[in-house]
Amino acid sequence: MRTTLDIDERLVEQAVELTGEKSKSAAVSKILEEYVRRKRIEDLLSLRGKLDLDFDWYEFRHMER
Repeated sequence: MRTTLDIDERLVEQAVELTGEKSKSAAVSKILEEYVRRKRIEDLLSLRGKLDLDFDWYEFRHMER
């Protein structure tokens, strides 16, 4: 998807260098993927102790779907 963004050129160059990607687009995509992955993990970790997971996992895994 083509998008026009106003991004600090120094940050983009650092992103290319740190990711080892050959293009700016690939570097930005890689960084966005990593950011989204980390935020999802953070969100899951914030649920620690808030979910009741005390049920029969064996039965749950073998239910007909």
